Amino acid sequence: MNTSSPTTPKRVLCAALILVAATLSACGDKAKEKKPGQALASVNGEEVTVLQLNEELQRAGVSAAQQDAASKQLLQVLIDRQLLQEAAAKENLDRDPKVMQAIDRARSLIIAQAYLQKRVGNVAKPTQAEVEDYYNKHPEFFSNRKQFSMNELVISANDLTPDVRSAADSAKSLEEVAVWLDTHKIKYGRNQVTRSTADVPPQLSSKLLGMPKGQLFVVKEGPRAMFISVAEVKDAPVSLQVASNQIEQFLVNRKNKELAAAELQRLRSTAKIEYLNKSMVPDPKAAPALPAGAAPTSAVANADPAAAPAAAGAPAAAPVPENAPADNASGADKAALDRGVAGLK
Repeated sequence: MNTSSPTTPKRVLCAALILVAATLSACGDKAKEKKPGQALASVNGEEVTVLQLNEELQRAGVSAAQQDAASKQLLQVLIDRQLLQEAAAKENLDRDPKVMQAIDRARSLIIAQAYLQKRVGNVAKPTQAEVEDYYNKHPEFFSNRKQFSMNELVISANDLTPDVRSAADSAKSLEEVAVWLDTHKIKYGRNQVTRSTADVPPQLSSKLLGMPKGQLFVVKEGPRAMFISVAEVKDAPVSLQVASNQIEQFLVNRKNKELAAAELQRLRSTAKIEYLNKSMVPDPKAAPALPAGAAPTSAVANADPAAAPAAAGAPAAAPVPENAPADNASGADKAALDRGVAGLK
């Protein structure tokens, strides 16, 4: 006797329909969870979202008046990026050891910066009294600020031979050096630069102020060498009113660095750090490590040690240089000098 029910196929069909309905219902619920307008575009099924676009707008610093036009352009950038990412994935570039290492480094930096931002990113705004105190303690940056106008001849570092040095040492002016270079068919360029006592460390300021007008000095920086002379020194005072905002920002930045250094010191004091390669043990006299995520100051390693001290890399327009002497003046000045002639470019 056949015990199977004649309605079995119908039951199977009903079960399948129920499963499909349940799946569609779940998809519908998932769709309802999405915020309206969240997806701006779909690239081969991969969504480009409002959150991604907002992140790009924020990073680009787009003003409110330009957001409409910029949004359309940046959306195309995001679409192109998605296309390139998909193409790279098809070639397994996302598994390339160098790519994976770069991704891991970026991830570590982002997380480290987020931690520091959380711990030290809300520094209280300096008081007016603190701003005035800094202003009064550093007249060389403000009330007694001097401005140096300098002329320079720039040659290739390879052309800075002993003969060229000897000719520069015996020359009485920059023009004599230029004539000598012309005679010996050595190519050079001319520049005029303006720096102030706010842009250079105190040691250099003192030497520049003490130099006779037109005195030459030589600086070697990377692939080039420069013959420099001070053409003019004049007063260029900056009032407290003008300098207040920059002093305020400088004090905030300095406090952030101090707090970051203190937090790193705390973390190091509680951590177990072992150097498996003993040759990598840091020198106790070496400068402290930079906070995680901080960009190291670009140093000019081959700045000519026989030349006059070099300028710091602070922007000429800023009355408060990044290396302004504070409580740790010697360290700041050392860092400024290590930057070589960046400020004389």
